[in-house]
Amino acid sequence: MESIWQKSTERVSFAPLEGNKNTDVLIIGGGMAGILCADRLCRAGVDCILVEANHICGGVSGNTTAKVTLTHGLLYHTLIRRFGAEQAGLYLKAQQQALSEYAGLCEKIDCDYRQRDAFVYTLRDKEKVAREIAALKLLGVAAESVPAEGLPFAVKGALRVREQAELNPLKLLYTLAKDLPIYEKTKVQELVGNRAITSRGEINFERLVVATHFPIFNKHGLYFLKMYQHRSYVLALEGAADVGGLYVDENDAGLSFRNYGKLLLLGGGGHRTGKSGGCWQELEKFAAKHYPHARIVAKWATQDCMTLDGMPYIGRYGGRTSDAYVATGFNKWGMTSSMVSAMLLADLICGKVTPYQDLFSPSRSIWRPQLVKNIFHSTVGLLTPTRPRCPHLGCALKYNAAEHSWDCPCHGSRFSTDGTLLNGPATDDKKQ
Repeated sequence: MESIWQKSTERVSFAPLEGNKNTDVLIIGGGMAGILCADRLCRAGVDCILVEANHICGGVSGNTTAKVTLTHGLLYHTLIRRFGAEQAGLYLKAQQQALSEYAGLCEKIDCDYRQRDAFVYTLRDKEKVAREIAALKLLGVAAESVPAEGLPFAVKGALRVREQAELNPLKLLYTLAKDLPIYEKTKVQELVGNRAITSRGEINFERLVVATHFPIFNKHGLYFLKMYQHRSYVLALEGAADVGGLYVDENDAGLSFRNYGKLLLLGGGGHRTGKSGGCWQELEKFAAKHYPHARIVAKWATQDCMTLDGMPYIGRYGGRTSDAYVATGFNKWGMTSSMVSAMLLADLICGKVTPYQDLFSPSRSIWRPQLVKNIFHSTVGLLTPTRPRCPHLGCALKYNAAEHSWDCPCHGSRFSTDGTLLNGPATDDKKQ
């Protein structure tokens, strides 16, 4: 099933690697984070190569709903409580800078960019929204309480932040990619020191960036404990109302809304990968009730890496990997987080001082309640005696009837019914 971006945007293609190469920076992963990082490094005059195992933007980046906003649910109140106003303000500054970077890029690229107001609503607890408004105002953002009139149902409370943005992600990324040194169908099979052994040759590098959505190397970083993956679903509806902005429910199980041209993009039905959830059926039921005259013209699903504390992991891959970097754990906010990753990693590679290095460091404390939950799910998956097993770390796979796939509830790898790998961190197909 293709997203509307994939349906409406002509794909650009790149040849596979042939033979051996040398480069200063090797980027593994041709999604939004990898492409934005490569673009930024090339503009800084850094020699780099990007390799992608399949086709660029063929994963999560082609399935986003592409909301470019600093409002990440009701996050800022939590950040202030957990880390203090100074650190929360730094997180906010990074998102604002990402918004500015997109605005600058999109002045030169036709990617259906336009400013839209962003809304976060709640169906349960208006005090949570009030606390978030107060947190945003403390950090200097002019958030306001609004009735959320664009939605087809009543809410308990909602906040609005003006002048956020939306765009067509593939129009932007394909345009940027045309001028970048990219090799498709080039899978990195092994790292030996500063040498990447691929299916098409070897690449010698000085520094490495892993931008594979979920990191594919298990030896460093403990990412298989620090993250889990969350699956969510989207319908594109023709004949539904324009909601007048970018809407998200503060509840992870809630719905999101945005328009693209004459289409309404309705998102939701989410669940932890490998577990049960509402899937498209939940969205179809909602659409039939609230938009009875609308027609479904596209449907697709996406997957997000969720971290222990709500902030992404951007920086050195592990404590003992001085030449390797990572960008992962975007917590459903991949648009701004990908741009923050490009800014931060380019600065680190170029030897510049960056104010965001410690905030997003993958080596920060892991002692969060979510760690216990992740360990529990991994233990259950490992001890479950059924077949088939995930080739990543050996957990029992669960059948996903909605998408006809085998999914890993431990770390989120997914496989088609014939065993073909659909999502990492696994790097090999499932044995039949």
